[in-house]
Amino acid sequence: MSSISNLQKARAAYQPKLPKALLGPVKAIEGEKTESVGNRDEIKSLFPNTYGMPVVDFVSGSASDCPQTRFNVGVILSGGQAPGGHNVISGLFDGIKSLDNDNKLYGFLMGPGGLVDHKYIELTPEIIDTYRNTGGFDIIGSGRTKLEETDQFEKGIVILRELGIKALVIIGGDDSNTNACVLAEYYAAKKYGVQVIGCPKTIDGDLKNGQIEASFGFDTACKTYSELIGNIERDCNSARKYWHFIKVMGRSASHIALECALQTQPNICLISEEVEAKAQSLDDIVGYIAEAVAARAAKGDNFGTVIIPEGLIEFIPAIKKLIAELNDILAGEEAKTVSRDKQLDYVKNNLSAEGKAVFESLPEGVARQLALDRDPHGNVQVSLIETEKLLSEMVGKKLAAMKAEGRFVGKFSAQHHFFGYEGRCAAPSNFDADYCYSLGFNASRLMSCGKTGYMSVIRNTTAPAEEWLAGGVPITMMMNLEKRAGKFKPVIRKALVELDGAPFKYFEAHRDRWAEETCYLYPGSIQYWGPSEVCDQTTKTLQLEQGK
Repeated sequence: MSSISNLQKARAAYQPKLPKALLGPVKAIEGEKTESVGNRDEIKSLFPNTYGMPVVDFVSGSASDCPQTRFNVGVILSGGQAPGGHNVISGLFDGIKSLDNDNKLYGFLMGPGGLVDHKYIELTPEIIDTYRNTGGFDIIGSGRTKLEETDQFEKGIVILRELGIKALVIIGGDDSNTNACVLAEYYAAKKYGVQVIGCPKTIDGDLKNGQIEASFGFDTACKTYSELIGNIERDCNSARKYWHFIKVMGRSASHIALECALQTQPNICLISEEVEAKAQSLDDIVGYIAEAVAARAAKGDNFGTVIIPEGLIEFIPAIKKLIAELNDILAGEEAKTVSRDKQLDYVKNNLSAEGKAVFESLPEGVARQLALDRDPHGNVQVSLIETEKLLSEMVGKKLAAMKAEGRFVGKFSAQHHFFGYEGRCAAPSNFDADYCYSLGFNASRLMSCGKTGYMSVIRNTTAPAEEWLAGGVPITMMMNLEKRAGKFKPVIRKALVELDGAPFKYFEAHRDRWAEETCYLYPGSIQYWGPSEVCDQTTKTLQLEQGK
């Protein structure tokens, strides 16, 4: 039996497209000095060697414009998987080989920990060719080790020198690229001669700004989830007896939920940022859904779909305030000495009166998860909170009360889904295959021009790939201070759904009709061959943001 599928064989032959500027030697055009998005004095003091650098745009140039061509490179995959990571690495590989065929690429295994622990492999043409245009991060694996301590940096430089590595590429999200910036600053301060470049990865879509139009993997993940949602909508419209509550990934922002709504037109989509802006309570959300269910039932439609962002519960103001209070309590030294079986009582005894009232109003399972379960960064593990079941249960109770009052005449039966891992390692769409390959290839040009502390960026992405614009943006430009595990730390600011932005405005203008009528769209599976309008389209979010 073949060890690879027929799709993998066919996709291996696909040659990703590059922006015109990257097809030969490049020249770096530098803009004005930059500032961080917040806490400028503090960020400048923390990053004196990499702060204020200019944005860089690449244009066609000559070999003398970026003369550094001979160097070995290390690459790290950091954090959660996202479709296209293998293409970033293959683009990087091809990029450094195009500068000098003797250049070597080393992959550090299982994330940043591989750098610290000196675990690596040399990525050869045979290995690279096996992974071109495939999903996943399995070429070298990923991990969530944070690069924050001096001893980690010093252990890293030992292996970098041993392998003759002059540049390191960290492929990750906001936390991973914050680590890249910290590492770039440390090596620059020590004059170690190692460049550090970041690449923007996260399916959540919250690593974007005026320079970064999209984080890679968002396109593929949303198309994967939208296919599944469309399939559920078709089933829903066929059986006509269930309300489907569908939770999708997106802990800190609702970009995935919004994009999937734009692609599938469900009856209801909740946007966490709107919930927070309108100071809605859990009861407000439940009431909104129940009224929509009742309105459809009055027309004989006892079915529908609801899309819920993973992080919704953290955006409900009263619960968000409670979580912040819990984070402070649990970050204290005393809390670390409390046994798990006594932690719930410890939390209750240390909450304010307001916080305790909110805490005790929650279902026991949700309260327990808020108080006890934390991820490695000290954050609530919202993916473990079954928000879809919580909401459907509360909606059911609300509808029962409405039926007793004569305000609900139908039936209500719920089904539940959570789409998360299904989208993280899908084979990249044509857009992500091209975009990621360009990001990696572009990183090689940033190295050639001697840049460090930069993130590889590709812009104008709703145009054909040859018209894309390549360059780099200083990572410090995106940073501010935020409270993490009880302490203020420099981090890249997350991009939330903008309620005055074109994607949300379009959704807002259509959602009332979608709620009342059955307007489902069925986008189907990702297509790799066929008409460009089917295979090469970008997300609805990008199209609306760029007025396309």
